[in-house]
Amino acid sequence: MREYTVSEESSLKNFTDAHDAQASFAFRTLLKRRDIRVNGVKTGEDVPLHRGDRVQYFLTPAEESRTAFSVLYEDEDVIVVDKESGVNSEAVFEALSRAGACWFLHRLDRNTEGVMIFAKNQAAADEILAAFRERCAEKHYLALVKGAFREKHAILHAYLKKDASASRVRIFDRPPGEPVTTEYRVLKEGEGRSLLCVTLHTGKTHQIRAHLAHIGHPVLGDTKYGDKELNKKLHLTRQRLVSKELCFSGLEKLARLNGRKFCSRKNLEL
Repeated sequence: MREYTVSEESSLKNFTDAHDAQASFAFRTLLKRRDIRVNGVKTGEDVPLHRGDRVQYFLTPAEESRTAFSVLYEDEDVIVVDKESGVNSEAVFEALSRAGACWFLHRLDRNTEGVMIFAKNQAAADEILAAFRERCAEKHYLALVKGAFREKHAILHAYLKKDASASRVRIFDRPPGEPVTTEYRVLKEGEGRSLLCVTLHTGKTHQIRAHLAHIGHPVLGDTKYGDKELNKKLHLTRQRLVSKELCFSGLEKLARLNGRKFCSRKNLEL
């Protein structure tokens, strides 16, 4: 049994997604079995939660053992993990926090898998966050997208504007919006799709997914910015996007990490 105390208003599903990856994986099944209790009362619905509510999850051993992430590297200052698709970054943070002090530095979308880094103390957190701000962190992704490219390598410049009401972003070729730069290189292509290596020169919300969709090459399986008919035809419900590699330079206190490549074990195929 897993138990949590609610700290702010939420729905049961959103709370579960943010706090317990294994319960999130099994959420619909748990509701159907009525194996979630709120303040000691079994529920089969996505009920609203309030500050101070007590939530308990009763998972089977198989549900408990389902992997949400694996550890790629760990020392006294940082921990690098390989996140599974379908897991909220916040749930990974919660799991790591239960094992010790942890600082949340960046996030991946729920259905994007791959490399994430967390700090284990304030000094490490400050230096990693500065590296992200000052572009001393290289982030490379794998993306499986619709269509073939005339230019096999390009650096794309555009402007990104958040649309909070729709929980999405929009890309424009000129202002308004924040400037974004996305670089891609075609690795393989065929059967009307392409496998890309994507390098983020700026790191904005949904940047890769929205920017590639803007140029007519949406990420396969993307239910927000993608090609709905194609996704349906291919039976895809999660975007084919992997945070493949993370590498730092210019670190001082964490100089031992400079030039070291942290690579996800995840891969994509055409």
